[in-house]
Amino acid sequence: MSSKNNVKKLSLMALILMIFTSVYGFNNMPRSYYLMGYGAIPFYIISAIIFFIPFAFMMAEYGAAFRNEKGGIYSWMEKSVGPRYAFVGTFMWYASAVIWMVNTSSGLWIPISNAIFGSDTTSTWSLFGLSSTQTLGILGVLWIIFVCFISTKGLDKIKKVTSIGGTAVALLNLVLLFGAIAVLIGNKGQLAEPIVNAASFIKSPNPAYASTISMFSFLVYAIFAFGGIEVVGGLVDQTENPEKNFPKGIAVAAIIIAIGYAVGIFCIGIFTNWAQVLSPDTVHKANVGYVVMNNLGYQIGMAFGASQQVAIQIGNWIARFVGLSMLLALTGAFFTMTYAPLKQLIEGSPKGLFPEKFAKLNNGIPVNAMIVQATVVIVIILLVSFGGKSVSKFFDVLVAMTNIAMTVPYMFLSAAFIFFKRKEEIQKPFEIFKGKTFPIVVSVIVTATVGFANVFSIIEPAMNGDIATTIWSIAGPIIFSVVALLMFRRYEKNKSI
Repeated sequence: MSSKNNVKKLSLMALILMIFTSVYGFNNMPRSYYLMGYGAIPFYIISAIIFFIPFAFMMAEYGAAFRNEKGGIYSWMEKSVGPRYAFVGTFMWYASAVIWMVNTSSGLWIPISNAIFGSDTTSTWSLFGLSSTQTLGILGVLWIIFVCFISTKGLDKIKKVTSIGGTAVALLNLVLLFGAIAVLIGNKGQLAEPIVNAASFIKSPNPAYASTISMFSFLVYAIFAFGGIEVVGGLVDQTENPEKNFPKGIAVAAIIIAIGYAVGIFCIGIFTNWAQVLSPDTVHKANVGYVVMNNLGYQIGMAFGASQQVAIQIGNWIARFVGLSMLLALTGAFFTMTYAPLKQLIEGSPKGLFPEKFAKLNNGIPVNAMIVQATVVIVIILLVSFGGKSVSKFFDVLVAMTNIAMTVPYMFLSAAFIFFKRKEEIQKPFEIFKGKTFPIVVSVIVTATVGFANVFSIIEPAMNGDIATTIWSIAGPIIFSVVALLMFRRYEKNKSI
């Protein structure tokens, strides 16, 4: 038997689990409940149908056709549309990693606070007389310097931290589910956030999301919650009987993930009354997960007759577990995100596009590029954190920037799919979307859905008087796309000489 036949293929169940672990994110549920209450549930179901499933199938077709290419999504778009389009799209994808680092480097201190104190105390932190927002910005800068220094040394042990953190975060879903059931039993079936009528699954209890435009802007959060499906593209040729199992695996995984999110959001409503727990100004998008889980511990204690002091301690210890779990997972993810996207951008792009010194690899790590990257991240952190806003507003801006930056590249990939399908010279061993018209319709629907969500997400803050968030949300993608176009123009100019 040949070695090719000895390679173990993914079973249907293994494929479903891999998709689930790549996509499903615990923090998406409390954040969604904070924004929309039970009204978030229909958005997840709609997003799964019009975005997640068709987009995952597109990635599967790309992955099967370009399975021997090492350039990742750059190769997919370059061979489908052209090098300029591919570079801008890939650079935007890389930019989303930069914005993620900006967000996480400042937000990382919230799980640290929860792990130590059992609650988020970052709004009271101050260094050298600076405001809490500026303090978190400075701490974020120090974290970036630390990670960059360690990563350039090629330290590989951090993967163990990622593994432990990932397992702990997975356990949080069980804590949420069984904790909510325990509270429901203890309170004799009474929900903390009552369901009055069908409108409870449409209307948000959050005053900031009461308007139609605000509701539509939430769609970008639902799409963001299905992020990570790009990894699916490389799994087609690793799956047993892919023509049959792959579409089934994606469909089943999408249903499980959508139901998982829906059940999780409903579980939060079992023990969390929005007005009582989430309305204070100290609660924001970055710390709501810890607030919700702290409240779960408190409600478990109260439901079974514990004193208020004991219930508070139960809540604080659950928050400590959440904080430690998230800290380990984010630390591992941060070290990976520091070099992996940058390395793929450099290796996938045409030789000569980046200066030789910038693209140079030392032991497989782009050290000089990482130093430049760290400098860019630090500048953005300082610009946002010293903008004079409260901690809540600071994290709202960072989350908005992250959501926009991480969903825009999906539009590049889905729009390129039309050209991919038209090119008959590209061998397509795995096809879901057949015919000439159907792939175009699907591509337009997916691209329009993401575009529609982003437009509403960008304009919604401005329509409510928050122009700064709108500006920051759109500034990142525009600046990075201009930089990408200027870099490619320079590359073409040098090439023609």
